Amino acid sequence: MGRAATKSDLIASANSNFEKLNMLISGLTEKELSAPFDFTADINKKEAHWGRDKNLRDVLIHLYEWHQLLLNWVQTNINGEDKPFIPEPYNWKTYGAMNVEFWKKHQNTSLDDAKNLYEKSHADVIKLAEKFSNEELFSKDIYKWVGGSTLGSYFVSTTASHYDWAVKKLKAHKKRCLNM
Repeated sequence: MGRAATKSDLIASANSNFEKLNMLISGLTEKELSAPFDFTADINKKEAHWGRDKNLRDVLIHLYEWHQLLLNWVQTNINGEDKPFIPEPYNWKTYGAMNVEFWKKHQNTSLDDAKNLYEKSHADVIKLAEKFSNEELFSKDIYKWVGGSTLGSYFVSTTASHYDWAVKKLKAHKKRCLNM
């Protein structure tokens, strides 16, 4: 399926990729769970996240924190307080530093707690998406605070697209573990 452009596609793709990620997680071996992520040998993996996340907990916490960004942003703006998606002092050019702060914040979070946070926040995001009509999610200029995009595109980015990112990262880790 391509990028969701309707409410039903948004919810279906979010849930489908959530399940795909969960199936991959449930199939991780003890070796794969205990081996730290290390992509330094792969010159094609240059983005900061390849070096930032060291384990499954870090990936799940990253997803959870982005769910929180969406949930808080939508609720704050619906309540009439104009806030950007990326909270100050960050912006779309510096959000990598924000991701590092999320990572630091959760270094004492257990894997079980990370799983629970991620699962609950996914459910909260889906519940929130269901409150909006198809038009509210995928028509431009419905909400001034969304800017030139659609509200639905933010939901897609923080769910289905982000879960796809996590699947790719975990598959790369599994492949590396096979070669260890």
